[in-house]
Amino acid sequence: MKILTIGDVVGDSGTAAVCERLGEIKEKYAADFCVVNGENACSANGISRRKAEMLLHAGADVLTLGNHTFRQKDAPALLQHNQNIIRPINYPPETVGRGFCTVEKNGVRIGVFNALGRIYLENVDCPFRALNKALSEMKADIKIVDFHAEATSEKRAMGFYLDGKASVVFGTHTHVQTSDIQVLPRGTGYITDIGMSGPHHSCLGVDKEIVIDRFVGCIPRRFELADSPARIDGAVFTVDETTGKCTGGEIFSVLPGETI
Repeated sequence: MKILTIGDVVGDSGTAAVCERLGEIKEKYAADFCVVNGENACSANGISRRKAEMLLHAGADVLTLGNHTFRQKDAPALLQHNQNIIRPINYPPETVGRGFCTVEKNGVRIGVFNALGRIYLENVDCPFRALNKALSEMKADIKIVDFHAEATSEKRAMGFYLDGKASVVFGTHTHVQTSDIQVLPRGTGYITDIGMSGPHHSCLGVDKEIVIDRFVGCIPRRFELADSPARIDGAVFTVDETTGKCTGGEIFSVLPGETI
């Protein structure tokens, strides 16, 4: 089974690009299932009902989130009423929404999990313990983890910690695609970060001049998203649905105007 993962969708241009080209990408890679990280789909971070509906309608089977989960006012209701939109599992138990979901696709039961790293991010519950418990309790043929984290060391550690417990562990959050896609010794497909789907000529999606001014002149300015056509980053994993083990993976980037 081919599992398509799409990197952090950033702003209007990222949302538009994914909605316009996701069908082509799925066709090219013969993808059976698609997970999209949508936590920056709104220009002011977070995801709204409108943006979520657009991405799901375009072909995403599950939307994962991250540290900006609750930036938009309609996020709590969105999480409460849509089982295919999940937030980090290691938020406190009282937090609205769920950190995992299951989807039946082509006769295969697929579990998707979302967790938030703690290094340089929020002081949340331990993502290692939370994922280990949830993975051990879920009955699914394929188990996919989106680990939304900043530090490469924390992501790599998570990959090896979940090796053999999850079919795929992919990282999100940094907006920079890494080249370390691999199958770990016990059959888990892994990559540190699948990248960003957002403004191509930017600093992680933000207007480059604003970021340069902050570094060169120490001038505090409000971040604004770059006005640039969007790129789409992601990765595709091949998983044997009978064993739940990954057999291979590849990264991809679709640049503005590029033929898929």
